[in-house]
Amino acid sequence: MQVAEARAISPFAVELSALAENELDGLIGYLDSGPTLPFRYLSVHGPSKNRVMSEPELVGVLGRIAPGVDAIVMHPDTMVDPAPYRALGRKLLIENMDARKTDGRSVEELARWFAELPEAGFCFDIAHAWSVDQGMVLAGELLDAFGAKLRHVHVSSLSPSLAHIPLTEEHEELFAPLLARCRDVPWILEAPPRAD
Repeated sequence: MQVAEARAISPFAVELSALAENELDGLIGYLDSGPTLPFRYLSVHGPSKNRVMSEPELVGVLGRIAPGVDAIVMHPDTMVDPAPYRALGRKLLIENMDARKTDGRSVEELARWFAELPEAGFCFDIAHAWSVDQGMVLAGELLDAFGAKLRHVHVSSLSPSLAHIPLTEEHEELFAPLLARCRDVPWILEAPPRAD
């Protein structure tokens, strides 16, 4: 159902997710079934909640997915030891975090992860950057620091509780200059398009 909805919006890129560890089996089963997917770029968002697996165990599961996808996105605030994640190499993308999180929000916090995981790419979540700095200075600093590692972008607005919602007209205008710097990578809509 969600894959069909994504295909209707764009057959170029999609991000499948297992945001909780107990969703991993279903995702692996789906991918192992050999679905015909039209997307040129396929990423997977790894678990960011209800984490109970050890990091080597989780990376082992993600390693089963890695050969069939272009990227695996992880939240740095849920990662403890970077060493196991090195096995994912260039498939691993580290996402900048929102204001609720305790790590991965700033250039300094992300730089520590990229120093430990030099092959990892950057997943730029523009709404997360806005939640930390609504003036969008931070967003520009993140792109300045990690633009060479940029592999894809998450696009949405955020509700007052920081849940992803469709991009508002106000945010579309505010985000446009920064998104113009990200034209050469896939954009993933983290909420349905706005119904105009």
